[in-house]
Amino acid sequence: MELLRTIEEASLNAWPPLRQMLLDGWLLRFSDGFTRRANSVHALYAGQMDAARKVGLCEEMYAGHPLGCVFRITPLAQPPGLDELLARRGYVREAETSVRVLETLPEEARGPGELALEDGADGDWPALFGSMNSVAERHLPILRGILGNISAQKTFATLRVDGRAVACGLGVRERESVGLFDIVTEPAERRKGYSRRLIAGLLAHAAAQGARRAYLQVMLDNAAALTLYDQLGFRELYRYWYRMGP
Repeated sequence: MELLRTIEEASLNAWPPLRQMLLDGWLLRFSDGFTRRANSVHALYAGQMDAARKVGLCEEMYAGHPLGCVFRITPLAQPPGLDELLARRGYVREAETSVRVLETLPEEARGPGELALEDGADGDWPALFGSMNSVAERHLPILRGILGNISAQKTFATLRVDGRAVACGLGVRERESVGLFDIVTEPAERRKGYSRRLIAGLLAHAAAQGARRAYLQVMLDNAAALTLYDQLGFRELYRYWYRMGP
């Protein structure tokens, strides 16, 4: 449970919202509808208030929000029975996700392409990621805002082949843990080993900076990514899902 809490806290820090507030032990995050993680309720502590009443207050806070009221449910969600309470109120379970951990990081990275790693500044990376992952133009300023709010050490990775960008990704290191986010390959360049090369480079870079473990989140309906992460040695630590309001 200690490792689970360490990874969960690191992942929250690694993808901060534009705005947030605390409500009796629950963290409410707002980012104008870009990504569920940055636009949902994280039930960190039970608090003193009745859970049903507190859900109602959250619904008021998210009224008119692009995604409505969304809860992220992890094994740490408090109080116990929150998931069942939301189900009874008509909240739909979506986007079940596996959180995976790698306990041994590579010390060097080899493979095709030329890998560029930039610490701290995002530069053209958001636009590149947006193009590869079909991010709507209106969401790019929000993405830049989220990236700018990351306080931990961040590394933007871009893999190029013959001068063309074919893959990109983000590593966020907090103490001994590095999280991998937004690993994406140009659709026409997939199944060529580029994601594997990019991940290896990010992990070796993080290891040189003091990281000892890596973590990532992958949705359970992403069979290709699950296979890749299995091959790289990532093992499931826990799962979470979202409850989307009616």
